[in-house]
Amino acid sequence: MATVSLGFNIDSPRWDQSTFVGRLKHFFNITDPRTVLVPEEELDWAKALVEGCRAGLVPPGSSQEQLLYAKKLYDSAFHPDSGEKMNLIGRMSFQVPGGMAITGCMLQFYRTVPAVVFWQWVNQSFNAFVNYTNRNAASPISLRQIGVAYVTATGAALATAVGLNLYTKRAPPLLARWVPFAAVAAANCVNIPMMRQQEIINGITVTDENNNELGRSRRAAVKGISQVVLSRITMAAPGMIILPIIMERLEKFTFMQRIRVLHGPLQVLLCGGFLLFMVPAACALFPQRCSLALADLEPELRDSIVAKHGDKVPL
Repeated sequence: MATVSLGFNIDSPRWDQSTFVGRLKHFFNITDPRTVLVPEEELDWAKALVEGCRAGLVPPGSSQEQLLYAKKLYDSAFHPDSGEKMNLIGRMSFQVPGGMAITGCMLQFYRTVPAVVFWQWVNQSFNAFVNYTNRNAASPISLRQIGVAYVTATGAALATAVGLNLYTKRAPPLLARWVPFAAVAAANCVNIPMMRQQEIINGITVTDENNNELGRSRRAAVKGISQVVLSRITMAAPGMIILPIIMERLEKFTFMQRIRVLHGPLQVLLCGGFLLFMVPAACALFPQRCSLALADLEPELRDSIVAKHGDKVPL
């Protein structure tokens, strides 16, 4: 085992976060679905070790591998802003097992309106849980706002799904199979901004490159939330677009027609295959810490920064 090197910083990313490949490796590490099975005691051990390392109190005999593993568990289960343990269902490491089950069922049970309504409701309930769990902890949201966001997003999903389901009755079968994706995309455009509306209303904290706070910006919040919406849609797209094409062709074979009862489990497994790669890939689309040109901020915030710092803060 390698000993802990001098100057080791447990919060320093192992891979270059300015590149997509570096971010992809990072998110493959922390969205590993196997971490869902880690006992609570081990997660608490990881948190204690990470916090101790941050304070310069590394237990004697600790190896760098142990510290990196503890950081992996910490990142997978604890909120990056508050440090609180996240609920199991809302963790990004649960996206593969949770998402594959729900997505597979949405793709399998798309023919009747009651089935469409039920599985879209289940999916939006899951999404609301994930979005609330991964919210910006510095922008609290009330239970009333959570309820409004949930109802609005679910309504958008159901309206899109049911409307398109009825519209595609006379269309080619493949179009009907793509209805769940259209509903998911529409709902994400509503669910995430609504669930994080406080950030849009009050803005989020912006800093200089040295983490000195400069104020709060609504434009920065809109940019960040827009990227989240795009990444969530990207996460779902390959499985929900390509898998229907695969199933449409497979179901024409005689052997597939004999095992209709296995079509659902097969789609769940295939969705898992897509999500194993797409969850980290979608999370890696954008840097977790983004820059914004000073000129793109609100005029009053820009003027305040210029008045205090002159031209020393370009981003």
